[in-house]
Amino acid sequence: MTSDGTHRDSFDTGMKVRREVLGDAHVDRSLAQVSDFARPIQELVTEYCWGEVWSRDGLPRATRSLINIAMLTALNRGHELGVHVRGAINNGVTETEIQEVLLQTAIYVGVPASLESFRIAEKVLTEMKAANAAE
Repeated sequence: MTSDGTHRDSFDTGMKVRREVLGDAHVDRSLAQVSDFARPIQELVTEYCWGEVWSRDGLPRATRSLINIAMLTALNRGHELGVHVRGAINNGVTETEIQEVLLQTAIYVGVPASLESFRIAEKVLTEMKAANAAE
């Protein structure tokens, strides 16, 4: 997917990790919707976020997921929060751990942000349970 063919190893690693965390269906959907205008940011995210940072050994993926949930709550980024709640479950994070992180954010980044994140997380978790029950 890299338009200029550079950094192929970190991009390929990023795509592998991105698929493992977010799932093939999500990644395929995201990439199918990428315009030529948005392609450079998708490449950057895949290579650097997923290929350079998420692939590091310093933290387990579950911990990275919990950190992302806290940061996305602080930034009030609902769409990305939903994506990373799904990823957290894929990484072995429990619902209780997600609740605890969201409670922690209420104290440190604000109750309104935490309340909105609770709503988003609950919706995602309910959708995931329904999808699993249907399988």
